[in-house]
Amino acid sequence: MGRLFGTDGVRGLANRDVTAEVALDLSVAAAHVLGSIGAFEGHRPRAIVGRDPRASGEFLAAAVAAGLASAGVDVDMVGVLPTPAVAHLTASRGVDLGVVISASHNPMPDNGIKFLARGGHKLDDELEKAIEARMGEHWERPVGAGVGRIRIDVGLAGEQYVQHLVSTVQHPLDGLRIVADCANGAASEVGPAALRAAGADVVVINASPDGRNINEESGSTHPEPLQAAVLAAHADLGVAFDGDADRCLAVDADGRVVDGDQIMGVLAIALAERDGLAHGTLVTTVMSNLGLRLAMQAAGIATVETAVGDRYVLEAMRAGGYGLGGEQSGHIILAEHATTGDGVLTALQLASRVAATGRPLGELADVVRRLPQTLVNVPGVDRGRTDDHVLLDAVRSAEKELGETGRVLLRPSGTEPLVRVMVEAATQTEADRVAHELAEVVRERLAL
Repeated sequence: MGRLFGTDGVRGLANRDVTAEVALDLSVAAAHVLGSIGAFEGHRPRAIVGRDPRASGEFLAAAVAAGLASAGVDVDMVGVLPTPAVAHLTASRGVDLGVVISASHNPMPDNGIKFLARGGHKLDDELEKAIEARMGEHWERPVGAGVGRIRIDVGLAGEQYVQHLVSTVQHPLDGLRIVADCANGAASEVGPAALRAAGADVVVINASPDGRNINEESGSTHPEPLQAAVLAAHADLGVAFDGDADRCLAVDADGRVVDGDQIMGVLAIALAERDGLAHGTLVTTVMSNLGLRLAMQAAGIATVETAVGDRYVLEAMRAGGYGLGGEQSGHIILAEHATTGDGVLTALQLASRVAATGRPLGELADVVRRLPQTLVNVPGVDRGRTDDHVLLDAVRSAEKELGETGRVLLRPSGTEPLVRVMVEAATQTEADRVAHELAEVVRERLAL
């Protein structure tokens, strides 16, 4: 696989890239690294292992538990639960390590392994590098009472998570009809349960996971079934999760998609109104629509932009003490209640805002007027030379032409000889024209 850890743990084709052997070795190495830095000092180490419903998650979770137990770590197997549920339980139970077996929104044949440190936060890059470096090393194995124990803890873990989610809701959801698309994923039980416990009338679709149908034409990456179900049920809104439920997108009563930028805008204004938005600031990525930033300016809310990826959003939030951040994809972090993106939590907070204001979701979401956006991928170019002076001059000229209601972004691929040109403008025609003009400059200047 080359380097194992990516931006969100280890991920790849299950049983080819992500094998039982890799899972076991990674878990042993993680136990050794955390032990070497004193994370287990003075007590017997404990871990929580959860997964999404992929068939491969069954053997991978077993391998992770075996590796940890062989290294002297006691393991609670919590079964199928969202990634943010495992993060919450890692923090609330005070255990030393959380492990999630999931490939999130990826297709079913993929799977992944994500480690969470004490407190429910993702491991930093240096710890991941140290774990990878210690895989396969010779070690002195504990024996007798020194080996870890494995305990099955399914129902109670899910109940605790649902109770936590419902406790965050400021205004009950009584009177709201909500359609929940669970992507046949990890939120298939706890998602509807939390919405119902908060008072909503819930219509559930795509909540029958069979190990093979996760994310299949459903969930946040395929909103069409949710749009149809909202209209058919005459619902007030719909919410869609991805496979591990760390994302949420929504649909208003008219069947229009409400993306992560709009959800962030609604939640930021709601928090600011009750003086609950830390430092009056929302953290977004550079790929968030310019319309979100303009809406926040109009509402007196500052924005901080990061590179693409939830880990960068979280890093900025922790460094600046900010409470709300996220991505256009619906991966939204509410730091007061969670250490990572939580789709079910986001759905509850969004629905609570609708209930509290008595205003339709579509009206609330319209505060963010999404500017037309065009993305052009330019392959076969040197992605390391985006600082070419002629190209930068062309970008500056385009930005001057677009003015305050437009912007240009060049993003080199991290793995391919490809550069992405993204343009936002006041009209789709203008966005298309400028994007394709700049793409041509990229082809001419950076051709391999």
